Amino acid sequence: MPATPAALLPAPVHYRVSAQDLQARLFAIELLVQAPAAQQQVSLPVWIPGSYLVREFAKNLQGLEATQAGASVGVRQLGKQRWQIDCQAGVPLTLRYEVCAYDNSVRTAWLDAQRGFFNGTSLCLRVLGQEDALHSLELAATPATANWSIATGLEPVLIDSQGFGLYRAQDYDELVDCPVEMGRFWSGFFEAGGISHQFVVAGAAESFDHARLLEDSRRICEAAIGFWHAHDGSRAPHGRYVFMLNVVNDGYGGLEHRNSTALICSRRDLPRTGDGKTSDGYATLLGLISHEYFHTWNVKRLRPDAFARYDYDQENYTELLWFFEGFTSYYDDLLLLRAGLIDEARYLKLLAKTINQVLQTPGRQLQSVAQSSFDAWVRYYRQDENTANSTVSYYTKGALVALCLDLTLRREGKGSLDAVMRVLWQRCQGGPMSEADVLAVLEQVAGRSYAEELAQWVHGTAELPLEELLAAHGVRLQAEPPQPAQRLGLRVQENHSIQIKAVLRGGLAERAGFMAGDEWLGIELESGAGWRLTKLEDIAFYAGQAQQLTALVARDQQLLWLPLALNEPQGALAANVGLAVADGDLAKRWLRDAG
Repeated sequence: MPATPAALLPAPVHYRVSAQDLQARLFAIELLVQAPAAQQQVSLPVWIPGSYLVREFAKNLQGLEATQAGASVGVRQLGKQRWQIDCQAGVPLTLRYEVCAYDNSVRTAWLDAQRGFFNGTSLCLRVLGQEDALHSLELAATPATANWSIATGLEPVLIDSQGFGLYRAQDYDELVDCPVEMGRFWSGFFEAGGISHQFVVAGAAESFDHARLLEDSRRICEAAIGFWHAHDGSRAPHGRYVFMLNVVNDGYGGLEHRNSTALICSRRDLPRTGDGKTSDGYATLLGLISHEYFHTWNVKRLRPDAFARYDYDQENYTELLWFFEGFTSYYDDLLLLRAGLIDEARYLKLLAKTINQVLQTPGRQLQSVAQSSFDAWVRYYRQDENTANSTVSYYTKGALVALCLDLTLRREGKGSLDAVMRVLWQRCQGGPMSEADVLAVLEQVAGRSYAEELAQWVHGTAELPLEELLAAHGVRLQAEPPQPAQRLGLRVQENHSIQIKAVLRGGLAERAGFMAGDEWLGIELESGAGWRLTKLEDIAFYAGQAQQLTALVARDQQLLWLPLALNEPQGALAANVGLAVADGDLAKRWLRDAG
């Protein structure tokens, strides 16, 4: 019998994953370590890169056992996610365990009778000391998954027509940066920038227009590849790419990876066959696709110094998420415009939404966007009733910092933020970078220092000069009537009643005594009339021009009557702005300029 080629043999660290029990939601994992250390230690990550929260994936791991030379060896837990195996050095070691997969998000793992999905950070124990060795992953079919298919960004070694079989990763980082989608999904392909792209969609309705999604995604990818590489003729850093979209009744989100992304969207946001219009929901989905694809360069390659080597055991802190998430948020919709997928009016509407989100966040006056980046682990990803009053989003304010830098560079005739991003890519060779690199490249492109701007806009809490900079590019920032929630200083959920989620600092609702957790039941007018409320817009309908009323709220099963004055000054919390083109030529030069 001929010898098996070396390329087909299991790597020094090899995983075999199967969907063991669909009803119990259990993945079965077998880990083979060819040459373990004596007393080999293994651990499971506590977080996944791109989602800055300690999620404790080990809570879903069960039944860990080990064998060596056919005999059981002891397993001792050292911490919440670390184990020590009482094994001999150099003798192949096998670990077996299960992972319960019940999180239908992009961050962890999911398994049911229709679909499976996992990130390696949720399933694959890290063999300490061998993280840089070659890793392989065998995806094994079971009778229950015999009709399923596989999609992943991992390099295939020997797989069948459905994708089951052997894959390879150069190291542990690559292994866990390539999620796996499995099930009976729709799959399509397109080419952009000379690169093959696969798009898989699970859970779509029959009305889904897959041809339109493919074409629109192709245009997004062409725009992004052109943004980074058209000016110097260089090649994109990935040889192929996989979009994995999970379609649900109500959901939204994405997580970037080196040559793939996991996405989730609402079923009604997909394009529909025969409907040529771009709904707001579909525009939002296209923006998400654009955002995650732009991350292929900005955070997966060009990334903070602190992320040069991930520490999977604890938080990895950086003050630069305003750049990596904020600047990506600036470009996601802008590239849709440049690709011709949205028009200028819709782009300005989306930009105005970002501006309003920042203006209506009192926390912007307390926390800088650099602090927000550092605090992501305990604030942004752990939001509560006080979040809006004490923090600012590095996504939205970071996008506005990018806007201000871009408009300043263009006003001074010294290039654009496009040029800054490309020079940064070249300077850092598509690798780790620091804020000092950002400052150096800004000065290189602009011919002057931007230290003062970054000190004020990134490390300070002063208002950004949006109105002035937009006006210089032919776009007018104009006041618009506030929405009811903005006028009152509330964030609510409306579903047959009004649930108070947050009370904003300095707003009318705070002065009246509202608290997060209250249920707003109704209002009583000075005339004696009383009305039941189901949504905030009912107030104007029932109260008309009344300036004083009494709000009836339920708090901890008690009924409270709160006097609410509607004629008091509402201040900045009630700010609601729109954007309009004042000078078409100036605006077009910015909005349509591909840099």
